[in-house]
Amino acid sequence: MNIKMLVTDIDGTLLPAGMEVPRRNVEAVQRAARAGVTVTVATGRMYRAALPVARALGVDVPIITYNGAVIKSVSGKVYDENFLSPAVVREALAFCRARGWHVQLYADDVLYFAERNAYAAAYEADQALRGEAVGWDGLAARAEHVAKLLVISDDAAQTAERVAALRAALGERAQVVRSNPEYTEIAVPGVTKASALRKLAAMLAVPLDAVMAIGDSDNDLPMLQAAGHSVAMGNAQPAVKAVCELSVGDCEAGGFAEAVERYVL
Repeated sequence: MNIKMLVTDIDGTLLPAGMEVPRRNVEAVQRAARAGVTVTVATGRMYRAALPVARALGVDVPIITYNGAVIKSVSGKVYDENFLSPAVVREALAFCRARGWHVQLYADDVLYFAERNAYAAAYEADQALRGEAVGWDGLAARAEHVAKLLVISDDAAQTAERVAALRAALGERAQVVRSNPEYTEIAVPGVTKASALRKLAAMLAVPLDAVMAIGDSDNDLPMLQAAGHSVAMGNAQPAVKAVCELSVGDCEAGGFAEAVERYVL
């Protein structure tokens, strides 16, 4: 394989739960960069939450954030931005408010929620950042420049129900996807990690057959299918493993570095 661009998910792929980026993963990225490979991080995280992870890699990588809505480098260069319609944001907020669901809004790379409850506190701890509690009216007042909304559930079954309900309510005006067992994301239609991958590859003049993507979750599926080569982590969802041509070990067992060492270097 002649890989010129490597696109990796963060959580469950590059980064084990609750840990810093393992040294072996950092070294693998740096070796790939020295070999002339453009390493790109692609995540559902907001830019501010992804930045410390990208910085830990020690190279000025482009970061695909908000599941493809914003592409921005570690040094701050903006490649692309896509935001939800303010009317759709308010409609989704009203839908969630009527049902008492916890929803988070990301506007101008700031995290907002109606109240700082257990869901918000757990998210802040996991992402190592602090959001702002502004009330439901405060959320509606911040409907401009919204990259995505995130609804947090108690379990996978509840998430599945909410995904179905939101898809029925919002139709084609928004894209609704599960990004992990408890997360439902509401994003710009047609904007995915795959659309961002294609845009970035075109900007960098890298053909898709020279792109390798690595991931583990449902929101990685479009990216894995768009790349010329795809790698499923050992801890990946069954749907992810089904579409990938290659596989490696679990995230906690060094699967990311294994992928770089075996298939890129």
